[in-house]
Amino acid sequence: MDQCADKWQDYECLDAGDGEKLERWGKIILRRPDPQALWPIQNHQDLWDHPHAHYHRSKSGGGKWEYKQVVPESWTISYRQLRFQIAPMGFKHTGLFPEQAANWDFMIEQIQQAKDAVRILNLFAYTGGATMACAYGGAQEVVHVDASKGMVSWAKENMRLSHLEQHKIRFIVDDVLKFVAREKRRGRTYHGIVMDPPSYGRGPGGEVWKIEDQLYPLICACLEILDPDPLFFLVNSYTTGFSPTVLYNILNTTILAKHPGGMLEAGEMGLPISATHTTLPCGIYGRWRKAPTRKQGE
Repeated sequence: MDQCADKWQDYECLDAGDGEKLERWGKIILRRPDPQALWPIQNHQDLWDHPHAHYHRSKSGGGKWEYKQVVPESWTISYRQLRFQIAPMGFKHTGLFPEQAANWDFMIEQIQQAKDAVRILNLFAYTGGATMACAYGGAQEVVHVDASKGMVSWAKENMRLSHLEQHKIRFIVDDVLKFVAREKRRGRTYHGIVMDPPSYGRGPGGEVWKIEDQLYPLICACLEILDPDPLFFLVNSYTTGFSPTVLYNILNTTILAKHPGGMLEAGEMGLPISATHTTLPCGIYGRWRKAPTRKQGE
């Protein structure tokens, strides 16, 4: 099952092709590289030539933004009642992955349908899109873990912008494997766990992360801190070469084996392309959720 983030008002993928995408972030138009947009541009709109900013890749690696119009250092966009700070960053990023809104909706729904208070753990949490969604959905506590102090600071700003200061959100700068191991020793558990692991990264203490070596052990470790009556388990990935079947098989041999009464699915994340009425693929997901409780008489 594929998921398309088609409920945005403040974000829009206007067009995509020739290895790039054209996006509207609020009122700001950005042109950025996208390795999935391998087809030619169908209709060369004026916006392709005159965005507010265009990120150019360098042949030697990296790249830089070319500003064609005045662009604020940062600005905010909304999704539902959530607000997020957007800023052009190095290596083409903006501080938010809009396709993840489909997963935010999923988590909000699961939390709101839960009968009891729930605790959520967000690993590799970046600027906190999933953290804010879970807090907004009514989680009793959300624990946000990321190795980057700068990203955690950005997430705190998103919390303030979304007026979620009164919600219990714990922000942790740490290596996720070490944090999960400590939570097991403390005897803490979570009803929902979400993670968005990078292909490669380093923890705050220089710890090396390689997804092909450590994803399965991490998921196994997370099962040790998953509540006996879990709500959901969600894994995102942008790693080139990973298919949704990889995540499905990993979750099938871990959480579904332990909680066979749940429901497991995997697929692609995507964004609707306004110009062509097609979908831009944006990574993959795998997720397990608690089976819905049947009402008496069903």
